Amino acid sequence: MSINLEDYKDILGELSESSRLILQSAWHDAARVFSPAGLERYLQGAKSLRGLGRGCDLVATYIQNAPAIARVVGEDVVPELVHSAMMMASKTSGTVIELMLATAPTAAERLGDAELFSKYLRLLNVLLASAPRGVKPMLENLDTLFGQLTLGGLRRWATWGAQAHRTNYEEQIKYFGLQTLESKAILQQERKGTLFVDVQRRINMYLRALWGRDFFMRPTSGDFEKREGYRPYIEDYLMHLPDAFDDFVLRAGDGSEGGRISGLELYRATAAHCAAHIVYTTTPISAESLNPMQMAVISVIEDARVERLAINAFPGMGQLWAQLHTATPAQSKTFGDYLNRIARALLDATYQDDHPVISRARELFAAEQGRLADNQLSWDIGVTLAHELSLLRIPYQARTDLLTAPYRDDNRYFWEFEEFDFDKAAGAGYDTIQQVRKNVSLMEFVNEIDCELAGDDAQEIWVLGSELFPYEDNGVSYNDMEGKEPVSAPYHYSEWDYQIQLERPSWATVMEKRAKAGDMQIIDAIAAQYKREIQRMKFLLDAMQPQGVQRIRKLEDGDELDINAAIAAMIDIRIGNQPDPRIMMRSVRKVRDISVMVLLDLSESTNDKVAGQDFSVLDLTRQATVLLADAINKIGDPFAIHGFCSDGRHDVEYYRYKDFDQPYNEVPKGKLAGMTGQLSTRMGAAIRHAGHYLKQQRSSKKLLLVITDGEPADVDVRDPQYLRFDAKKAVEEVAKYGVTTYCMSLDPRADQYVSRIFGARNYMVVDHVERLPEKLPILYAGLTR
Repeated sequence: MSINLEDYKDILGELSESSRLILQSAWHDAARVFSPAGLERYLQGAKSLRGLGRGCDLVATYIQNAPAIARVVGEDVVPELVHSAMMMASKTSGTVIELMLATAPTAAERLGDAELFSKYLRLLNVLLASAPRGVKPMLENLDTLFGQLTLGGLRRWATWGAQAHRTNYEEQIKYFGLQTLESKAILQQERKGTLFVDVQRRINMYLRALWGRDFFMRPTSGDFEKREGYRPYIEDYLMHLPDAFDDFVLRAGDGSEGGRISGLELYRATAAHCAAHIVYTTTPISAESLNPMQMAVISVIEDARVERLAINAFPGMGQLWAQLHTATPAQSKTFGDYLNRIARALLDATYQDDHPVISRARELFAAEQGRLADNQLSWDIGVTLAHELSLLRIPYQARTDLLTAPYRDDNRYFWEFEEFDFDKAAGAGYDTIQQVRKNVSLMEFVNEIDCELAGDDAQEIWVLGSELFPYEDNGVSYNDMEGKEPVSAPYHYSEWDYQIQLERPSWATVMEKRAKAGDMQIIDAIAAQYKREIQRMKFLLDAMQPQGVQRIRKLEDGDELDINAAIAAMIDIRIGNQPDPRIMMRSVRKVRDISVMVLLDLSESTNDKVAGQDFSVLDLTRQATVLLADAINKIGDPFAIHGFCSDGRHDVEYYRYKDFDQPYNEVPKGKLAGMTGQLSTRMGAAIRHAGHYLKQQRSSKKLLLVITDGEPADVDVRDPQYLRFDAKKAVEEVAKYGVTTYCMSLDPRADQYVSRIFGARNYMVVDHVERLPEKLPILYAGLTR
């Protein structure tokens, strides 16, 4: 499907005439690279850079270069590129930002990975703080620098210059412009032998020639990833290889250089070893009940197993790997020495080592050649050898007893640890202590020592399943006397910042509060007042319900023959016409399959009186909700009634008056009678939380009906557009789960913003608020038809 530039007239109107002309010339290339969502982010980026006020050349450079960046490292980095440019705007001139955008395709081409490109952007922002005068000359020489350095090498080279010439700006400019001898000396010092980006295509073709399939590789920078270093690893079926390899120097017995193995050969050996793991390791190995020493020995055996399978298929692989093993019988000081000797002995048949453990390893491995396809072999041999190695009384040090062959990975690929924990993953990287809610028994509760200083920041909150009463029989529980209103565990949702065109992760916090019960007479009075309307609404919805079985005719493939269509086809055949092949029909049972949630805005403004009336907006909202709930309950549609208000992004209060699986009886009616209006309206977070409950429903159609009396607003937001754009983004997010969001606004001025949030056809503005009780049921009938 072709996407026209004219579809984005609202964004084009924000650009200058020259920018629009450049965009027209670049549009064909951009449309081929970006997805529809990526195109919108691409154009929003141009609009955001236009808002910096740094001239049209900056926007033009972005428009021309962003497609080339997306083609190499993916479209997801383009918003981050724009974000980095906007962050740089407060630290440097528009000329430097323009130069950064102009050289970004070079960086993307040389780095070849979205994550490394993101780290490069972060490096530029760090340098603007430590060496602001050096960024421009460095960008002017970026092609030369990336032709010789990895990203880690570039960082070390730049950091050295920033520290050496922190206050001498003239020398700083010369250093980053490669005009001094020390700059070139440090560059030569950090230069690596073979860069991954230069050999990636050849390695891909090499692996495809061996196994007839594609493997996915990514470069890693050991300088930025201290946890990984330069050791290769496999994660999520991706091979992570170092972004550069120096030539491997072979040493003779006297320590002199005995030859060199090129970086290209190292890449071939590394990629082939990782590919062997992916091809021949089909099930993980359980680490349960194993100690680190046993795991290290099993890893060596598993490496030997997959390499032996690869050598059986491609005999030349043995020579490629064997030349990178340099362990000798003389190495016997550490546990790692023995691991390296075992690794070489199982790979190289010409290696001579008479140590009993080495001989035992060869014997066990040779005896199990028939089980090479089963990695249980590695576990069996590894545990046996670990026991024999433990008799040597040499301690195992996990940090230092490593394999010296540079091509072998860390074997995380085949180890099976505990299942993925989403909550732990979501909290990873945060220094704050996560509060734990723990359900305890009565005896645990009463036996625990009281802590008088415990507050809302306690590390644990203990929850008792039942009320605890004091010894005095006064009928009042401890919770009523001294406790606080219970709240749920917090729900964290992201928010969309339209100014930087990025999501702020875990930005808003939704807290579910317990709704208080009110006077049931309020609800009974409403039901009595609108008794006739409720009955009419029930009959209206009943008439809309599909009844019984419907026949679908004119099908080529159906359940039974359609006699009339078959006779017509035979007539066509007799008279020589082409018959209609659709002579079947199918009987389909039509049922009503919909789940509805009514989301009520309970902000402070709902307490205002309706003009010329004695009742408030909240009273009308309650009346309309009761009227709708009674009608829906009589026809049997599953429905829920929730409400929300907010006091800043950290406290979005959410009330569940009725849930989908809860009967509509005195309990939810009492809660509706007790609802009150307070605080503000952070609509986006509430819509996301309502969508969380709606997407759990199995209905084919899901409807979220939002009733509000004003636009989104909150006490910690001054820009009126911020929460409008976030609410629009929330509506788009819940739509991914099949949720249709419709808004009924009681604000006469809502036409200015509500259509942009919910869409041109998904809203209704009730100009006369007092007509809400009769409008809402009719609206529901139309939406659920």
